[in-house]
Amino acid sequence: DPIAEIRRLHAEAPDELVEYNLEDCRLVLDIFEETDLLGFAMERAQLTGLPMDRQGGSVAAFDHLYLPRIHRRGVVARDVDSDIEILPSPGGHVLDSEPGLYRDVLAFDFRSLYPSIIRTFQIDPLGLARPGPAPVPGEDGATFARRGAILPELISSLHGARSVAMEARNAALSRAIKILMNSFYGVLGTPGCRFFDARLPTSITRRGHAIIERARRFFVEHGWKVIYGDTDSLFVAGANPAQGPALAEELTALLAAEIRAEYDLESFLELRFDSHYLRFLMPTTRNAERGSKKRYAGLVQKPDGKTQLVVRGLEAVRRDWTPLARRVQLELLRRVFHDEPFESWLLELTRDLTAGKLDDELVYRKSKKENDVKEELVLVMTGHGLEPVNGQTAPIDHDHYLAKQLAPVCDVVLPFMNTDFERIAGAQTTLF
Repeated sequence: DPIAEIRRLHAEAPDELVEYNLEDCRLVLDIFEETDLLGFAMERAQLTGLPMDRQGGSVAAFDHLYLPRIHRRGVVARDVDSDIEILPSPGGHVLDSEPGLYRDVLAFDFRSLYPSIIRTFQIDPLGLARPGPAPVPGEDGATFARRGAILPELISSLHGARSVAMEARNAALSRAIKILMNSFYGVLGTPGCRFFDARLPTSITRRGHAIIERARRFFVEHGWKVIYGDTDSLFVAGANPAQGPALAEELTALLAAEIRAEYDLESFLELRFDSHYLRFLMPTTRNAERGSKKRYAGLVQKPDGKTQLVVRGLEAVRRDWTPLARRVQLELLRRVFHDEPFESWLLELTRDLTAGKLDDELVYRKSKKENDVKEELVLVMTGHGLEPVNGQTAPIDHDHYLAKQLAPVCDVVLPFMNTDFERIAGAQTTLF
């Protein structure tokens, strides 16, 4: 128990506690240096006008950038309206997934989708208030001025500044600009913003829905299978990996031509080829046959020829699962993706578990807050239920870990190999 150990050092070995704290400080400094957090804070402060130590403040940052520009147009912005009607706007569009274990899946994503939509379709608070002649249609009755919009111009300048920062390898400034641009959509949908109007974020997200659906149709019309899509990304099976960059350029050009023909607008949408997955797992929702969302794993082919295991949303990357469950799922994915045998390994692992050889990997970690002090509890499941490790009164319930930890994480993968945890290890577990 880390908290108990710190308290023991404080009482019994203060010199060791001092050394521990100094090492903690050194590690924090290393993190600051590696991520350039100080540089990021300085660049963000210059961009937004906010103090370096202020976290959040997206609305204030938007005001800092937008208000001077609207004032130069001879317009006074309204104050925050407490009586304004708050209507929800739709979120990002998530396509239904196609569960399966695939080979050669291509991942594509739209670069800065929401800022690009704002630039392309002239979405802007002032443009909404003063649409003028031949306006650009939005959603829910909104129309936007075709020329003279402030926000698209602001994003354009920030986009150019970010390109310069990237060329100069100023990662801190590039990251600060990216975060700032991506915050604009959320700010426009926040009632605490003086420019709030539900039609603004709705006009952004519904355009995003239409763009993702158009991209899906593009790939389907070419005979490929879109197995998943989420907000600004798509995963496509069946296409030749070498075609990835060319496909992204083709769809980007197609969208530009269609937007020009329908709206007489310049498109700033850009689809990028992101990754080639040699193997890709799209799991089902637990205890159901439908595909899951925001959960997948894949083996990425990197430019240098090496491979990397990528896991999103699965138990292997969630702290509410035991270390054993996370380790086993990662190893099972690795073996399946590399076409290596896994049955005998999994059977031996269950034997070790029931024999008590893996007890140090069976802990649950739960946070507890008491009197404004956050404490992490380290627990194990015993015959008496969950108990603190340092106060355990009963033997560990190994059957619980087989049924509630190993079986679920393995059965994310095994059904696609025409088996399951019970078939492989079920008979073994009954021996104990």
